[in-house]
Amino acid sequence: MKKFSFLLLVLVIGIYASHVSVANPSKKVLKALIIDGQNNHEQWPKITYMMKRYLEETGKFTVDVQRTYYTWNGGDLEAKYPIKGLPATQSLPKPKMDSAYHPDFFKYDVVICNFGWNAAPWSDGTQADFEKYINNGGGLVVVHAADNSFPMWPAYNRMIGLGGWGDRTEKDGPFVYYDKEGKLVRDTSPGRAGSHGAQKEFLITVRNSKHPITKGMPLNWMHSKDEMYDRLRGPAENMEVLATAFSPKDNRGTDRHEPMLMTIKQGKGRIFHTPLGHVDYSVECVGFIISLQRGAQWAATGKVDIPIPADFPTETAVSQRKFVE
Repeated sequence: MKKFSFLLLVLVIGIYASHVSVANPSKKVLKALIIDGQNNHEQWPKITYMMKRYLEETGKFTVDVQRTYYTWNGGDLEAKYPIKGLPATQSLPKPKMDSAYHPDFFKYDVVICNFGWNAAPWSDGTQADFEKYINNGGGLVVVHAADNSFPMWPAYNRMIGLGGWGDRTEKDGPFVYYDKEGKLVRDTSPGRAGSHGAQKEFLITVRNSKHPITKGMPLNWMHSKDEMYDRLRGPAENMEVLATAFSPKDNRGTDRHEPMLMTIKQGKGRIFHTPLGHVDYSVECVGFIISLQRGAQWAATGKVDIPIPADFPTETAVSQRKFVE
């Protein structure tokens, strides 16, 4: 009887351990892909390089980069921050479609988009595969100007939830923001999407402290000097605003609380979207780094076990990690 009980206990422990290994995201090294190339922001090669390192230093990701052959605004920084294994690219005065640009999205747990308003359209086949990847459960992270891209691609607009520039107007969906009374507003009034004032430090307010990405963050924390996107609008379907920042009128703002961290569900896919991250000192913010790491893990797995570090920003103080090249 004792022998039987012991064997039963071993079996139960084995089943439990097997269950934990599947459920716990830390047990699997996730495969991430950063896609970049056509971006009106000069520092995009460096920011790709930085994000790659930030994800890899968690020990939870391996990161590849797929860069379109025809780049925009790469210049000297592309040479200064090379990605091993990428072929040389051709910088163009205007973006051009690379018909051969067709990453194998299905090899990856999560894709991170780092491009800008002038990203040339992908081929029909690449678009179709990306839509299938997301709908079948792929993860996506949208960073800063990637929410300016592909205004004529309906599925991409649904993936990002909200976008700016690219002739987006009321035809593309409502403005979404929190008003001063703390109410979430879907504003269908006419107007072009996308604007920002001068770069500055600003306060992030967490709106859902129970979501895996924001759980454990201070309810208010200071973000490094950055562009604060406002007047974003789009389909906003299956979208949740996790955090906002107030856009003041004295900085050409909207006088309302604009989305800074968002999640979107599309099909079986999970998307994390942040308009933060204009230049290197913006990306050095510990708040940005941790949001990126946790957002990517959540998009890939639906769970987060990356901790909030002791040097996370507070309500009154910015915290940065100087990027050492």
